[in-house]
Amino acid sequence: MAQITLVEAITQALAFEMQRDPKVVVFGEDVGLNGGVFRATDGLQARFGHERVLDTPLAENMIAGIAIGMAVQGLRPVAEFQFMGFIYPGLDQILSHAARYRNRTRGRLSCPIVYRAPYGGGIHAPEHHSESTEALFAHIPGLRLVVPSSPARAYGLLLAAIRDPDPVVFLEPKRIYRAVRQEVVDNGEALPLDRAFVLREGSDITLIAWGALLKETLQVAEQLSTEGIEAEVIDLATLKPLDIHTIIDSLEKTHRCVLIHEAARFCGLGAEVASQINEYAFDLLHAPVQRVTGFDTVMPYYQLEDVYLPGVPRIMTAVREVLEYANGGAA
Repeated sequence: MAQITLVEAITQALAFEMQRDPKVVVFGEDVGLNGGVFRATDGLQARFGHERVLDTPLAENMIAGIAIGMAVQGLRPVAEFQFMGFIYPGLDQILSHAARYRNRTRGRLSCPIVYRAPYGGGIHAPEHHSESTEALFAHIPGLRLVVPSSPARAYGLLLAAIRDPDPVVFLEPKRIYRAVRQEVVDNGEALPLDRAFVLREGSDITLIAWGALLKETLQVAEQLSTEGIEAEVIDLATLKPLDIHTIIDSLEKTHRCVLIHEAARFCGLGAEVASQINEYAFDLLHAPVQRVTGFDTVMPYYQLEDVYLPGVPRIMTAVREVLEYANGGAA
């Protein structure tokens, strides 16, 4: 079995579902003839035709709105925004309409849409190409929010997202589009939504991350293991709804937690996770929950990108603070 990258897993999942379900339609800026700016839809137009893989104008509000019309008429659109930083003109359609249709029609209609977008930093892109504003969508009732962190999870979660009866915002961490290869069985087997994945079991501290930062988080866990400290690593995967149960199960073993994300700190998703931990698992904690995040600034240009993005040293510093607190070092 060939090993494939995360972006190839996206292509593979789209092709499988388009073959399986003729109602699936893919469209967006340059997704057809060019196969997308990152080639995530490469070859799909040649295989499935111009009526099912459509190039659109540079009009994100139109892309978001057309997807709603398609969905309520029985199709299953997969709409691509070239970069997450370009998604904002479509927010009115996504937040005011796609997310509300099930409630607005008292369940008569829904919007089985997947809004795909490459997101996050790490590729030395210019402004508006490195956004990590997932918390905007996590705040909105009626939307699911999914972020894969490996080829296998990209494949399985995208299949599940396309099959879901409600709108899903599917954010693809472009920094790891081609950073790792993995064997992925192209069998159409979806992974469950609304569930976090335990990537590494441990007993001393819980590390929670999603998307590209799982790479650095796992590196920290491996380094800690050489010191006799076993970290449990959780990939949230579905950011909304949040699988707090898996987190609580982990804290029953470790009693300590560090949250890692590259979005800005203030009102980032880590704040919600920390709040739910305090609400439902406060008596399990031996130390305050720590967050390692991006800074409360605009994502900088590539010269300062590595300073902005959380890396192994910053994650390790937070881990040591939590462990020292738990051992009485901060008493």
